[in-house]
Amino acid sequence: MEDRVERAIALFKSGYNCSQAVVAAYADLYGFTSDQAFKMAASFGGGIGRMRETCGAACGLFMLAGLETGAVEGADREGKAANYALVQELAEEFRKRNGSINCSELLGLKPATPISTIPEERTEQYYIKRPCSKMVEEAARIWGEYLARNSAD
Repeated sequence: MEDRVERAIALFKSGYNCSQAVVAAYADLYGFTSDQAFKMAASFGGGIGRMRETCGAACGLFMLAGLETGAVEGADREGKAANYALVQELAEEFRKRNGSINCSELLGLKPATPISTIPEERTEQYYIKRPCSKMVEEAARIWGEYLARNSAD
């Protein structure tokens, strides 16, 4: 698990968004290439399209939950319920560790902060002022812990 957590952090620090980093760290377990994971998770960084809503790292965690437990039949209410329960469990754990699953809250932004579609340049200062690396680490760790708990089943 630690290798995957470190991979997620390294991917984030190499320029991938928070969601991409989390999903790509585990993509091979679900038959995806890194490129497929990067594309699948691309829109969820910055709190979904940089709108500062649900944290992108948490979104990556929820995408992994869908790959693990998501229903594939439209009428599968039990499957949907199981997936939603898992997502809520993961969200609660993420919230417990980080205080929120909301990007703007995690970044300490005021509600009136203007939203821009332009990603910030990834500099040393960027990583110092933002808790995003920690969010990526926590999301990747929570998923690894989930897998470890459920691999014995």
